[in-house]
Amino acid sequence: MSREDYEIVIGLEVHAELSTKTKIFCSCPTEFGAAPNTHTCPICMAMPGTLPVLNEKVVEYAVKAGLATNCEISRDSKNDRKNYFYPDLPKSYQISQFDKPLCEHGYIEIELENGEKKKIRLTRIHIEEDAGKLNHNEFGGGSLVDLNRAGVPLIEIVSEPDLRSAKEAEEYLKKLKSILEYIEVSDCKMQEGSLRADVNVSVRKKGTTEFGTRTEMKNMNSFRSIVRAIEYEADRQIDVIEEGGIIEQETLRWDDVSGKTFSMRDKEDAQDYRYFPDPDLVAIRLSEEYIENIKNNLPELPESRRARYIQEFGLSEKDSNLLTASKHLSNLFEEAQGICNNAKAVANWLLSDVSRILNEKELEPDQIPFTAEQLAKMITLIDKGTISSAIGKKVLEELFEEPKDPEEIIKEKGWIQISDEGAIKEVVMKILEANPQSVADFKAGKDKALGFLVGQAMKETKGKANPQMLNKMFLEELKK
Repeated sequence: MSREDYEIVIGLEVHAELSTKTKIFCSCPTEFGAAPNTHTCPICMAMPGTLPVLNEKVVEYAVKAGLATNCEISRDSKNDRKNYFYPDLPKSYQISQFDKPLCEHGYIEIELENGEKKKIRLTRIHIEEDAGKLNHNEFGGGSLVDLNRAGVPLIEIVSEPDLRSAKEAEEYLKKLKSILEYIEVSDCKMQEGSLRADVNVSVRKKGTTEFGTRTEMKNMNSFRSIVRAIEYEADRQIDVIEEGGIIEQETLRWDDVSGKTFSMRDKEDAQDYRYFPDPDLVAIRLSEEYIENIKNNLPELPESRRARYIQEFGLSEKDSNLLTASKHLSNLFEEAQGICNNAKAVANWLLSDVSRILNEKELEPDQIPFTAEQLAKMITLIDKGTISSAIGKKVLEELFEEPKDPEEIIKEKGWIQISDEGAIKEVVMKILEANPQSVADFKAGKDKALGFLVGQAMKETKGKANPQMLNKMFLEELKK
């Protein structure tokens, strides 16, 4: 049988660190990047005699996430102890939720490559504490533990096994990341580990309904790696089955350099964790009024914003999708268009040149260094004819390197557009004289010759000539 005879089945467990100021059960700060073990106290270090107290903001943020993903919110919830040994969990158990999570039975709608919509069901969203971090010293032969992250609040968003390709998984993760950013419950900085996914993959022959044995790849924090890992693991499982082997249920490690998965340990089942209610924490009871209040104060979500861009600004569905995929990009668009009153130009710059530079520099939209005011000023200078679009591209490059007033940039670089009729006429005559063949081609009906002549004039003026004036003058001369 070939690979086409198999279907991939994917389920994702996404962990998002919440943007609360303090940890889930103590008042230690949650900021990323502090010196090791400086954001710790007796509670998150699990000293004997200490007791946890639940951070109410964690519950609020989890409910927000549940409402934004169409979940049912539990009025009666609790915390449980999940028992397993990790050297970076000082208590030797994790406070999580087992049979009574805060949110259940939701869904996220994604768009497939053929334009169809597909609902990916969510089993649950529950709250739990993060573990610390081990820093392995390969030269010293040991490991050091940093407990700054221990007790940082998480929500775990568990999907049903509804995803059928690496591409679908990527679209789902991007949509989920976008929603969490919009409702401001997590900064979703994957490079800092505040959004990561455990990826469950199995394969089965097409037409069958029974699931295959799944493997799990832990703590993946890059869309690109997740796509590569799913494709590799699916191929590996198909090869094992085709060769008469059996897939083992196990936890795997993805190695991004070799592009392969490696076995870490047997995969645990729920019974292996010996869950029981945490005796130190009271049950979570939510009133109807509490839930309604959060619901009524939810920020605008990506779907709503996308529809508004199509209606209000006349943007295409594709452009609206791309802009609203990132809250930062979308906010930048809204602010800049509000200043320069040219929504389509702002959208074009953000989705073409700005996105290109972000890709080249491997930056996320929230790392764009310039302000909406600076972007709007650059577009206004183009609209006024002070600079050409070609010079605008150069200004944008400068804004990425050293953000400042675009007017200062063009003055310093001498990039102000030539709009003087006499100066333009001089350039036009020079180019016509130097290109008699193009003149003859135009007069013979080859309209492309005009574009060539304008291009030569722009080259001559280093992109500073007003292109509209050039076009007009060339036509006047050529039609004589």
